[in-house]
Amino acid sequence: MRKPWALLRASHPEPGAAVTVAATLLAIGAGHSAAGAALVGLTVLATQLAVGWTNDWLDAERDRAVGRTDKPLAAGAVSRRAVGIAGLLAAAATPLLGLASGLPAAVTITAALVSALLYNWPLKFTPASVVPYAFSFAALPAFVILALPDAPRPPLWIVTAGGLLGAGAHFANVLPDLDDDERTGVRGLPHRIGPVWSRAAAAGLLFAATVTLVFGPPGRPSWYGIAAVAAAVVVLPAGWYAGRLASSRGARPVAVFRAVLVVALIDVLLLVTSGRVV
Repeated sequence: MRKPWALLRASHPEPGAAVTVAATLLAIGAGHSAAGAALVGLTVLATQLAVGWTNDWLDAERDRAVGRTDKPLAAGAVSRRAVGIAGLLAAAATPLLGLASGLPAAVTITAALVSALLYNWPLKFTPASVVPYAFSFAALPAFVILALPDAPRPPLWIVTAGGLLGAGAHFANVLPDLDDDERTGVRGLPHRIGPVWSRAAAAGLLFAATVTLVFGPPGRPSWYGIAAVAAAVVVLPAGWYAGRLASSRGARPVAVFRAVLVVALIDVLLLVTSGRVV
């Protein structure tokens, strides 16, 4: 594995790319210009890189202890120093990029980053592990709206939906690593309630986010919204069932997390096509 590719893999590129694409599409739906949407996407990308690299930097010893050879740091494909420096640079770039969208937007995206970094340490070891996910994901659409000219107030429904989405993503994200986490002392809320309730929480919270996005805006829901709810009804239970099968076979149950990503992107596409973000 080449070192630049290993460094990229250490940033958790799959969820990072999904969040960045979602934020960029949301910016387009909110009425940003092409340059404004690109700036939003670049700013959010910086937060995702900072969080991903910091996570792997902090977890390097834990990942080695449980044999996570899929992690570049644990496999020795990239140095811990390189990952740490990359994380610091991405974190420092976030408020600077945010300022280009105005002070309210910069404060909001910086708060989202700080919250996410607090998850990496120390909150993921506590029953409050879901809080930074909910806060950061609620702050993300708020940042997109505040980055518009004149910084309009973000609608409550979209902030609420973001928080629900983030909370659901937390439960889904932790599911594949529950056993490894237990062995290395991580005891967040999903670990305390167990895999069955964590799968149910992930599906329930994301479904609630979808319903909020469909019925929260003023006016009658579009057929896109009804389709999004129908898709969530199908995709989420399918992901839950596939994750349960994977667990029974001793495999890492990543299906629930991927189902969350699918429904999250469906939600954002709904916002883009409905034209009702603000």
